[in-house]
Amino acid sequence: QVQLVESGGGLVQPGGSLKLSCVVSGTIFSSRAMGWYRQAPGKQREQVASIINPGTTTYADSVKGRFTISRDNAKKTVYLQMNSLKPEDTAVYYCNRRDESLLWGWGQGTQVTVSS
Repeated sequence: QVQLVESGGGLVQPGGSLKLSCVVSGTIFSSRAMGWYRQAPGKQREQVASIINPGTTTYADSVKGRFTISRDNAKKTVYLQMNSLKPEDTAVYYCNRRDESLLWGWGQGTQVTVSS
């Protein structure tokens, strides 16, 4: 079965940066389009970035220009570089498949808190 292990979250001041990682096991990672999602308290989970291959990425308008998704197929890892963080970026961040109709079970997520 597929396992997703997210890491790299933490407490950061507004304007700061974090880099999240998600290690994927139990599937042929290189053939999977991947996405990063987040869920803030009281809100629905939303996809913020996705990657099919290094040249094909998409971003939610709320993070465009600040977040960068990337992947290392050899390490079976997808990354999310987050810059210029804002308090509204506070959420638990998860990785999963890009296609929301084909989601695997969710990992534990990693908490990102942006606060002064």
